Amino acid sequence: MTINEEQLSEPVTVTEPQGEPEPPSEPHAPKDRRLLRAALRWTAAVAVFAAVGAASAYGITRMERTDVPGLATESDGRWDYPTLTRPPLPSGRPGPFAESNPAGTHHADLRVLLLPAPAGATEDKALRGDDGWLVTKDFLAQFPDKAHRKELGQKLLDYGLRHIAARGWTTEDGTETRVYLLQFGTAAVVEELTSGEVAPYGGPAYRVRGDGLSEFDEKFAEIKNPPNVTRYAYVETKPYGAQQVRQAYLTAGDVLALVVQSRKGEALAVPFQQTVTLQSQLLG
Repeated sequence: MTINEEQLSEPVTVTEPQGEPEPPSEPHAPKDRRLLRAALRWTAAVAVFAAVGAASAYGITRMERTDVPGLATESDGRWDYPTLTRPPLPSGRPGPFAESNPAGTHHADLRVLLLPAPAGATEDKALRGDDGWLVTKDFLAQFPDKAHRKELGQKLLDYGLRHIAARGWTTEDGTETRVYLLQFGTAAVVEELTSGEVAPYGGPAYRVRGDGLSEFDEKFAEIKNPPNVTRYAYVETKPYGAQQVRQAYLTAGDVLALVVQSRKGEALAVPFQQTVTLQSQLLG
């Protein structure tokens, strides 16, 4: 047993031995356990803090970034679209990209494949047409050059345009969006018309309303395209006038789509890319 310094400093009484001397008894440890109790209290406190810290760290890893105070991020500019669902195909009809459908025919109603307007947008009812079908002359009206309208109109006729479904809207920030779906006889016809006549690499062949000079959108080209859809995206270059225009042609089977967005000052890239991508997914 260990003897502490207090025990060494206590006075010792010496007596004369009586008879045989008894072996000295070992000194007893002090009964004061204050130091022991303090050590136990500190150990418990450390354990509690460790448990709380671990729980907090685990909780943060389980939270979304926007749920953590101080780490919330603002919106990146995307619009709030409703949940998209592809319409069911008619019984026994294959999808546009099935091996048994070499023409790439969309058997679903083209009007149902149109992208819906995002939340808070005001729809352009003029683009609905009769029963949801837009006549060709109303589609051509977005091209301000008379010669362009005549030339493109003849090409649509020559390539066998069947019908056009369209939708348009204006969001609260003033962005105007127009979506056109043009259906032809086969995917081969669409590909030939688009790449060879309508959407060359350098810029669109026909200038839409409000567009000055557009060129291929290199930044959008870096974003992966949905399968089975080919995209030709353009952006109006500076200096542009009161508004900027962005546009994209999409080919998906027997459908040629045109998405146009314009906005006073600048047409933002994020909602345009979102709109084009979602329409591509519906078609693909």
